Amino acid sequence: MAKISSFEELEVWRKAVELCELVYTQTNNSSLNKDFALRDQLRKSAISIPSNIAEGFEREGNNQFIYFLVIAKGSCGELRTQLYLTNKIGYIDEKTHELLKEKCIIISKQLSNFIKYLKSTQQNSSKPLSLKPSIK
Repeated sequence: MAKISSFEELEVWRKAVELCELVYTQTNNSSLNKDFALRDQLRKSAISIPSNIAEGFEREGNNQFIYFLVIAKGSCGELRTQLYLTNKIGYIDEKTHELLKEKCIIISKQLSNFIKYLKSTQQNSSKPLSLKPSIK
């Protein structure tokens, strides 16, 4: 497996940034723009995903990286819940909801697989990895 030197190389981080951009676009261009509390919460959840991936990568050791990946995965669930709510109350249409929800699910699965991989490398090795692996 190829080694990477920065979080920007992680596919899951790039997808999370794209999701964040879509959330911002949607909250700027809909009636959500006027519901400040829900708009801000959607943005915070979305921002939390790539931010925690990056923060974990920059920490020392895989245990801390895994911890922050778990937080990012939790933020995916939080964002999905908020997307359901925005769809139910009519802020976003079904097509937009499905698109954003599917992106959250993909990112969440990638995070789960990455966490499992990092845990398995720790169990199969006497010392933590010095460089993080790329994920596909």
